[in-house]
Amino acid sequence: MKQRHSTQTAGYTRCATLWLALASLPAFAAGTGAGAQDLQSIVETDRVIVKYRDAQPAGNGLAARMADTTTQRKARLDRAGQQFGVTVRESHALSNGAKVFKLERRHKLAEVRSLATEMMMRDAAIEYAEPDRVLTYAATPTDPRYTDQWHYYDTVGGLRLPAAWDISTGAGVVVAVIDTGYRPHADLSGQILPGYDFISTAAIGNDGNGRDSDASDPGDGTTAGACGGGQPFVDQPSSWHGTHVAGTVAARTNNGAGVAGVAYNAKILPVRVLGKCGGYTSDIADAITWSSGGTVAGVPANPNKARVLNLSLGGGGACSATMQNAINGARSRGAVVVAAAGNSSVDVSNASPANCAGVIAVAATGRTGGRARYSNFGAQVTVAAPGGDGASGILSTLNSGRTGPLADTYAVYQGTSMAAPHVAGVAALMLAANTNLTPDEIATRLKSTARAFPASCTGCGAGIVDAAAATAAAAGRATAAPPIAAPPIGVAEIEANNTIATANRVNASVTGNLGTTTDTDYFRVDLPAGKTLKASLSAVLATANYDLYVYDSAGRQLGGSVNRAGMADAIGLTYIGTGTAVIYLQVRYVSGGTGTSNGRYALSLTR
Repeated sequence: MKQRHSTQTAGYTRCATLWLALASLPAFAAGTGAGAQDLQSIVETDRVIVKYRDAQPAGNGLAARMADTTTQRKARLDRAGQQFGVTVRESHALSNGAKVFKLERRHKLAEVRSLATEMMMRDAAIEYAEPDRVLTYAATPTDPRYTDQWHYYDTVGGLRLPAAWDISTGAGVVVAVIDTGYRPHADLSGQILPGYDFISTAAIGNDGNGRDSDASDPGDGTTAGACGGGQPFVDQPSSWHGTHVAGTVAARTNNGAGVAGVAYNAKILPVRVLGKCGGYTSDIADAITWSSGGTVAGVPANPNKARVLNLSLGGGGACSATMQNAINGARSRGAVVVAAAGNSSVDVSNASPANCAGVIAVAATGRTGGRARYSNFGAQVTVAAPGGDGASGILSTLNSGRTGPLADTYAVYQGTSMAAPHVAGVAALMLAANTNLTPDEIATRLKSTARAFPASCTGCGAGIVDAAAATAAAAGRATAAPPIAAPPIGVAEIEANNTIATANRVNASVTGNLGTTTDTDYFRVDLPAGKTLKASLSAVLATANYDLYVYDSAGRQLGGSVNRAGMADAIGLTYIGTGTAVIYLQVRYVSGGTGTSNGRYALSLTR
């Protein structure tokens, strides 16, 4: 795996600026970030998921009840297919009672979405129909390997993990790694529980069969163009992605060799859903259900119910009904669902399953504590964690085989795929310290104990996960508050600037201060035609809550960002008129710190 896989295979990839929707103001245009259209345009699938209203999901000890595909229903599906020149045949059923239908070949995602809409229009008995999108893993490898796991202990960009081990090591907790499977590795010896292979297509599985009880990874290397749509552009060696993720979660520790795991006394439940060219949403949804203790038709019950599910995978588009239903079910069974935000440097609203309700979406930071250049961002990101950037990556377990498996090795990867298992491991530490915590309580404690970003990380959630503080909070122990970080270097505001008329004229980043609860600061930015203004507001004190608003030259409010305490506020605005527009930004107090120290903030501006 020598290049990023974010969007390059057929379907899914894996932090997000709030961009204003200013349709009523024709001189301005809003966007979701570069690459959003490209993410959609290359996606293909050859399957569609159909859920009839009389189908019932598994529950209360009963298996799912599949709705019968009657002759009349099949005829309606066939007529919908004829509208698009495709044939539709039934493939298999899912744990929620839905069915997967196979098309004769792969089609563009937009075409299959239109087919699904046509199916619903022709048959009112269909609850929903949607493309069975293909997801891929979210890792980005880097060049040389590093001998240190800076991402655990570094005081600037690390996880503050060593102090957490004084409280918990994850004993008794099962973490499902829903990924490419695993390779046996000396540094994972004794850590792996019997898992399952949910890949239903032999060609993707690369193991000669469909679903079975063998979750080992035979390799996912592909040749150029093998995944459809010209993807990948060049030959891709096997990634052994699930093995790398598993090592971060729970590699053996204090064994005198190799690397350490975040929750090294937890156990890994390997669940295989990704193979050559990725994996189908339907297979991933069933894997989520089974891992968390739910029932999947034709699959033996899982004797090792996972309390944490790690999804270092994803793709473009909104959260599908199939994926959301599976996540809802897992959460109802007490499972914490952690998902990589994605590696396309776009708003996470366009990256699923990170944008599904109820997941802990994780952005990636580098060693400086700032957002990794590739990481997705946005209002739906929960927290950030080390994922590596530049010269510093995440070291973990791997296999040396280029196609099939060979010898144990270690390698440095980068990506939100690497950030997510850091958080999944911390969740395991928390659950081992307090097994009664609910998924929502885990998320709340992760956010409330996260430390402020030491470098710019717009749209990266509540902060960098602090393993020591989060584990202490789970155990009911007090912990020292993280020190207040110095704001990024920038031009200092000049008081008084409490009105538009007295706004400071700026063209670069600003450091400011809200001295009282009634204080407010205005800044003027001159925006040339065709330029995009990106503004990000971060309070230095994690418990402080300040909001960011934008106005035109007449003082009319164009929009605003009103995230909660601990989250950066961000605005993006493109001027598509002529000449130069005068824009005003307002920093407004909501709650929390004020004064010379506690009222500090950084307003980052780029054009």
